[in-house]
Amino acid sequence: MRKVTRGAARPAVTAVLLGGLVTALLATPVPAGAVRAAGAAHWQARAEAAFQKLPLLPTPPMGWNSWNKFHCNITEGLIRQTADAMVGSGMRAAGYEYVNIDDCWMAPERDENGYLQSDPQRFPGGIKALADYVHERGLKLGIYSSAGTKTCQGRPASLGYEDKDAQRFAEWGVDLLKYDNCNNQGVPAIERYTVMAEALAATGRPIVYSICEWGANRPGEWAAELGHYWRTTGDISDNWGSVVSILDQQVGLEKYSGPSAWNDPDMLEVGNGGMSTTEYRSHMSLWSLLNAPLIAGNDLRNMNATTLALLADPDVIAVNQDWAGVQGYKTADEGDLEVWAKPLSDGGAAVVLFNRGPSGGQVSTTAAELGLPPAPAYAMRDVWSDATTETTGDVRASIPSHGSRMFVIRQSRPAQYEPATFLDVRTDTTGYVDAGATFTASVDFTNDGVTPAQRVEVGLDVPDGWSARAQDPTRFDSVPRGRTVTASFTVTAPTDASNGAYPFTASASFRTVAGEQRQTPGYGGVTLAETPRGERWISDLHPLTAHVGWGRLGIDKSVDGKPIKIAGVTYAKGIATHAPAEVTYYLGANCSRFTAEVGINDETRGRGSVTFGVLGDGQKQLAATEVILGNQPAQHLDVDVSGVHVLTLTTGTGPDNNNHDHADWGGAKVYCAD
Repeated sequence: MRKVTRGAARPAVTAVLLGGLVTALLATPVPAGAVRAAGAAHWQARAEAAFQKLPLLPTPPMGWNSWNKFHCNITEGLIRQTADAMVGSGMRAAGYEYVNIDDCWMAPERDENGYLQSDPQRFPGGIKALADYVHERGLKLGIYSSAGTKTCQGRPASLGYEDKDAQRFAEWGVDLLKYDNCNNQGVPAIERYTVMAEALAATGRPIVYSICEWGANRPGEWAAELGHYWRTTGDISDNWGSVVSILDQQVGLEKYSGPSAWNDPDMLEVGNGGMSTTEYRSHMSLWSLLNAPLIAGNDLRNMNATTLALLADPDVIAVNQDWAGVQGYKTADEGDLEVWAKPLSDGGAAVVLFNRGPSGGQVSTTAAELGLPPAPAYAMRDVWSDATTETTGDVRASIPSHGSRMFVIRQSRPAQYEPATFLDVRTDTTGYVDAGATFTASVDFTNDGVTPAQRVEVGLDVPDGWSARAQDPTRFDSVPRGRTVTASFTVTAPTDASNGAYPFTASASFRTVAGEQRQTPGYGGVTLAETPRGERWISDLHPLTAHVGWGRLGIDKSVDGKPIKIAGVTYAKGIATHAPAEVTYYLGANCSRFTAEVGINDETRGRGSVTFGVLGDGQKQLAATEVILGNQPAQHLDVDVSGVHVLTLTTGTGPDNNNHDHADWGGAKVYCAD
């Protein structure tokens, strides 16, 4: 797989043993150039010298926040019930500690002395009583404000009131402050966040400081001096496109992260209903590996057993809470197939083999690529299933669409565990076929372990209406160490099959030398897609994939359901995304040109900053724009797409991250042969 160059060296981490407990301390200097760009040199010195930040989070924080599920629909009853549910469900025992109230808790006006006060209808008992209730249950209370004149929902915020608000938070017994970035009046971020950091420190109460400036001002370069964790992106949404777009923005940020100074890719969406269990498991696996704060965002009072199992798995949490505090990072990337890895304090490594694409695929790495020393064998513990197998060095698995496998790899003695086995499912097509097509699907079974796999039987399941007939023997007496056997199948698609992705699921059953029966899964598939002919509006074609950073893909309308309108010009046809986004279309090498008028929709009222890009077959860049701002005229794209099978349209974020990035492709069209 293609390797991804790692960023600069991480800050040094020193482990200090105190009374049998290991506490990790991190020192991260702020680059002067970055601080000068964010504000005057005065603020650099003030941020560095004003106070000594308390090391309150030697491991990433764990807890719950009200926003993702409830937005402004919060009451003190909800917070009390959530605290009870955190205890009763076992979440507290799993490590979840903070109960965080987000926006809308405060009254519309400050009191007569200029202090924040709780909304008398939503929180009639006040925040102090609520904090006491939470503390009595062995939990901690978090609260919200913004480094602006108003919160994001228009309530009183803390710019100019930092001392009063910090004092009041401390008096109430608050344990964490999430400090947002709305209505900031253009005051440089480092100024606003330094003043609140000083105010919190002056209270004398240990309050965790969560800096939520959306990653807009390179917070990794300065926020560690002030806060305990900081957002790296705009808000997450409960959809697959949002998760993968935020994941992409974490590449290279690992150098800023460490104990009491964590990158925050935003809260968890697990259990909110917008994604599948497979997608939520990938979300949880990757956030754990990234040392992200594990802040649940669902309704803890009514979650099902599957959601609880995803949020509270002890082995997944252990990877996140590993005391060395080294953040995971991307080590390999081959289009939709990725490898993310994290060194562990005991000398092992955690790894997530990740498939972000629409079809099953095979993801692989090695123990050496994970940084492990040479050994005759390695134990591979599947973190979710708790099964341990043995490999001589290859670390690989077949992964379904949007799925992942998470392993912890350590050196072991040979023949201590049953063998790790691997299925590779492939076809003799480009991945795209027509209805009624007949082709060959091959399933490779490989023994990566030390001991043989015996009495192997390989099978292939195809969707209803499809047929699969074995061409070769599918049973094998024994597959020794390092050997591969192949079973091939003739597959036929139905003549009336509609366009879309069609998954294949392979399986291999075998016996270990101890006589245990085991199974290995494998995933593949093909896509049925219509080849466009003549001149076609892009909005009239069915996209292969549509990953949108917020909301849903707009077809002939904006992401807010309004007309596609850029700098006063309305387009009857086109598609609309919220950056960052990626939308793909099948062209089948039958088209020659793609044209569009690109820009930011007028509904943002002049806000937003976006880049547009066009890729051919996932890799080749065919066109790219500079940053386009709100209210700027649309930029015309006329792109040669000759020979391109799959057209990818991308939108990226500009300096303000993903805020107001309503990115439109007005009048988008392809010109194809008849």
